[in-house]
Amino acid sequence: MLCDRQRSRKPWRLNPHKVHNTTSMLDHEVPTLAARARQTSLRRPTSKQSTQTYAPMCVSADIRGVESKLSDVGRLRERGHSAVAGHTLDTARTPSEFLTPVDRGATFIGVVAKPTPKRATYADLEALPPYVVGEILFGVLYVNPRPAMPHARVASKLGAVLDGPFDNGREGPGGWIILDEPELHLGSEPDVLVPDLAGWRQARMPHVPAAPFTKLAPDWVCEILSASTEASDRGEKMTIYARERGSHAWLVDPAIRTLEVFRLDGETWRMLKTWHGNVTVNAEPFDAIALDLAALWERLPPSTP
Repeated sequence: MLCDRQRSRKPWRLNPHKVHNTTSMLDHEVPTLAARARQTSLRRPTSKQSTQTYAPMCVSADIRGVESKLSDVGRLRERGHSAVAGHTLDTARTPSEFLTPVDRGATFIGVVAKPTPKRATYADLEALPPYVVGEILFGVLYVNPRPAMPHARVASKLGAVLDGPFDNGREGPGGWIILDEPELHLGSEPDVLVPDLAGWRQARMPHVPAAPFTKLAPDWVCEILSASTEASDRGEKMTIYARERGSHAWLVDPAIRTLEVFRLDGETWRMLKTWHGNVTVNAEPFDAIALDLAALWERLPPSTP
């Protein structure tokens, strides 16, 4: 129950269900809430006069953002963001549960929206069936079917071409360990990635680890693009590889017969070259040999125009 003093603070007494369902309330009540949130917090009295201080849930992820751009709140609500300082709001709860204890004198600013999704864990990967590929990218579980035959064909051919001169040192400089579909655990949380091919200079990885995964970021990665994976390959995965300071990355698209070669430049990728069709190339970091791309496309279905 709220005391008379608290009842008099009308702008504080938002109905969370109305906030969730009625966009118009954001325009009228957020400015007042944001201004008041700077100055005070409410105390919810109990029969024993509890010393816990309770702060109301304002419809804001950042007071400055609310005052300058109210439309940000609507966008946050649509995207389902709803946490500040580790607190998650649940619109399915009763209104009384929207008063959350914080330290005495503190002001709590939150977003009344959908609950923040729980970060995926390795247990989620272990629960997947064996005929799919699972990855965790920035805490989100990505599940894709096993690669289609053209995808698998190009990955196998490319690995075979690079293995002799760079892994085994036959007719090439050697000095690399190249693996198909290694499981990478990168970062502190961590992100779990499975590139189609990855390579480590032997100076950094003298021997293949006995564990089923490695925490050592590769020096080179190659992703074979497909319709179901291209967005995450180009987006989240390339971002993670750059964060972990991988020096080179290749993107190969069997459908249109292209090879894109990237080198890390500071904190971002710089595209060095894109090749298309049946050409012979010298592509970093394996530019010590000439790579005939026609060998990769051999016996594939017709290319996409």
